[in-house]
Amino acid sequence: MRRKNRLLLMKIASLFSVVRGYNIPVIVLAQYLSAIFILAPENSRALDVVLDSNLFILVIASAFCIASGYIINNFYDAKKDLINRPQKSMLDRLVSQKTKLQVYFALNFIAVAMALLVSWRVSLFFSVYIFLLWFYSHKLKKFAIIGNISAALLAVFPFFGLLIYFFKTQHEDYDLQKVGIIFCHATFLFLLLLIREIIKDFENLAGDLANNYSTIPIEYGEKTAKKVITALAIATIIPIFLLIEDYDVGYMDIYFYSCLITLIFFIGYLWKSENKAQFLRLHITLKTLIVSGIFCIILIDPAVLWHGRNLL
Repeated sequence: MRRKNRLLLMKIASLFSVVRGYNIPVIVLAQYLSAIFILAPENSRALDVVLDSNLFILVIASAFCIASGYIINNFYDAKKDLINRPQKSMLDRLVSQKTKLQVYFALNFIAVAMALLVSWRVSLFFSVYIFLLWFYSHKLKKFAIIGNISAALLAVFPFFGLLIYFFKTQHEDYDLQKVGIIFCHATFLFLLLLIREIIKDFENLAGDLANNYSTIPIEYGEKTAKKVITALAIATIIPIFLLIEDYDVGYMDIYFYSCLITLIFFIGYLWKSENKAQFLRLHITLKTLIVSGIFCIILIDPAVLWHGRNLL
């Protein structure tokens, strides 16, 4: 391969790394599965949901916003990442900061323009989301507690956009139980994401200290941070109990029971963890729970898979 072509491929890989390209398809899948199995009315066909052009615009626009959020986060964290993630940082630096900002503004413009095809309210929704992502990266993430909470909330923000869309378009026939299900799911996901954010603070301790970031482990100590994580892990029992006992989630209760067992071992290992490698294992465990939870949404109504009910 010629040097010019090789450099181009490396820059594409660099940009893919900056926008966390491996996360975007998972987020798109999560939104569509949530729409089909949780948000859409009972009498609707899954195929109608998949072919809904407005829903497609919402999902793609949110994917573009999230990708741009990763870019601006990378832009502000460049110095910190040199300490915490030196290898990834060197790959990310193959693309100039100017190019990153150009892609950032382009993605945001396309997202807002696409949303305008649905309505000005949807466009305003994504404009607010873009601003919040920027404000988090620029200011909020440097502060203990509020930075963690903001990151977790922004991760579930697009799902509330879908909830509003389905509720507005189907409000006369909409089953309010679905609102309860999505809020419980969102609460459970929010708690896992919040735990993950604090675990990341343990991983990034050196870079945070060097760049004057205020995090829970830095401000309140390692022991207090572990107590907070333990409390949050115990708090997941509440949305899990509601989902299993009060709402119909089909076979997905298997996933929630598995999460409870995993979190018990997670807490035990947490209190033994002292170095970055151990906290990285905890981070991977949480990421596995979150990603597997996306695929397990299918368990709410697996009949769709084996005989196509509500599909055709």
